[in-house]
Amino acid sequence: MTRSTGRHAGQRLSPWRVSAAVIAVLAVVGAGIAVPMFANGQASAESTVKAAPRWFGGYFDVTAAPVSEMPTSASGAPSNVVLAFIVAEAEDSCVPSWGTYYGLEEAATALDLDRRVARMRQKDAEVAVSFGGALNTELAGACRTVDDLADAYEAVIDRYDIEMIDLDVEGENLADTVAGVRRAEAVAQLQEKRRKKGEDLIVWLTLPVATHGLTDAGLASVDQMLTAGVELGGVNVMTMDYGIDLEGASMADAAISALKATHTQLSALYRRHEISLPRAGAWSVLGATPMIGQNDVAGEVFTLDDAEELNDFAAENSLDRMSMWSVNRDRTCGANYPNTEIVSDSCSGVDQGDRTFAALLSAGFDGRPTSTPAQTQRPAPVVKDDPDTSPYPVWSKNLAYSTAVRVVWHGNVYAAKWWTRGGAEPDDPTLDGTATAWTLVGPVLRDDEPFSLPTAAPGTYPEWSATGIYVAGDRVLYKGTAFVAKWWTQGEDPSLGITDHDRSPWELVEAEAETEVIP
Repeated sequence: MTRSTGRHAGQRLSPWRVSAAVIAVLAVVGAGIAVPMFANGQASAESTVKAAPRWFGGYFDVTAAPVSEMPTSASGAPSNVVLAFIVAEAEDSCVPSWGTYYGLEEAATALDLDRRVARMRQKDAEVAVSFGGALNTELAGACRTVDDLADAYEAVIDRYDIEMIDLDVEGENLADTVAGVRRAEAVAQLQEKRRKKGEDLIVWLTLPVATHGLTDAGLASVDQMLTAGVELGGVNVMTMDYGIDLEGASMADAAISALKATHTQLSALYRRHEISLPRAGAWSVLGATPMIGQNDVAGEVFTLDDAEELNDFAAENSLDRMSMWSVNRDRTCGANYPNTEIVSDSCSGVDQGDRTFAALLSAGFDGRPTSTPAQTQRPAPVVKDDPDTSPYPVWSKNLAYSTAVRVVWHGNVYAAKWWTRGGAEPDDPTLDGTATAWTLVGPVLRDDEPFSLPTAAPGTYPEWSATGIYVAGDRVLYKGTAFVAKWWTQGEDPSLGITDHDRSPWELVEAEAETEVIP
């Protein structure tokens, strides 16, 4: 799963998949599967997959959404969220990043991601992280040793304090069988480390699928995990972008065909690894992720009716997991989006009316992916905000705020949804989500750095004067901070440009060297 410019990078049955099948799994798949049952610590014939609660969790494309958009499902759907995607920051760099755009620290600053994760948990959401996708290098392909890879995974796991990871392996990452072995061994190492501490690490493997089941390379990836001793939470198949003539079948029909075939494949593979399954069999380790609405393949459209039909099938067969790509897209495209056959990462491309794919797909899947109990919401005391310690400016009814500018109010951080000044307080309980100008991002965190303005040495620029006339490009110092004029101005306080990026004639000088400066 990828961004809107070719989210899945082509057809599922492309030539590389065929070649990968021959190279990767000659000894694994076919009429007789020869699987080493106890290699590298593989569990004995007594090993069993634990029954898990059936759950729904949509993928949220972290880098495709503004800070003011919270990654939670609408219309009563469970709020479990799978954040996507962690990848290597470069092809040869064993450093985790969000889509190559943000390191973990950068995401905390630019996207307020740590705070948003805290807010999701306040709303009783279970949060998981997905590694991989189709467009970039999964960490297993960039890290050269198992230990380095395990450390990179663990850095993400520890950063967001998660109990479940999702490994979305496709494209070149799936074809790289050496990286696949490294991935499996690193994950097994992490699970064992957690187990010794009395903790769980649930691992889902997300793979491309054809209408006749997993590709050979995908099945080999499952085999690598089981051979390494990984206890898989399950295998999640991407029921989308088939790239073939469906001969009149609906997208739900295609998904159901793919799931039935994958069920047969997994049943055989688990049996040959002598791993017992729960009463529901391989359905207990199987998940489905459709791409809602318009798929990357022009003729493939997953409709609301398809969602209902797929959910009915999944419920009848006790499928363990339902997901979707993506939460960001679960809405009708606006009137100004002219061609819905071009995939958008912000809307589905179909007329949804007042319905959501999340609500339809999640029906009956009301569990949590881990054993962590839902948090009990308790009334929080009203916090007195301190400008000297707050991570963003404290909200004031006398100031103007541009879209996405963040403020602190009563111990929480809010982001402006549009330009606003005055009006109701950000936490006004009488306003619904469409009426308030503010989105709750999350709580002030214990380790937040206090907000501070950049300073410049006295004499760097002339001191601002209320009577002075300034034109675009003129620079001044105001209370030790440098500002640059955007247009002709006289008598307008430069500090107003800290929060009002639209109408103030002043902006911070450092904004010229930054992609974005948002307090």
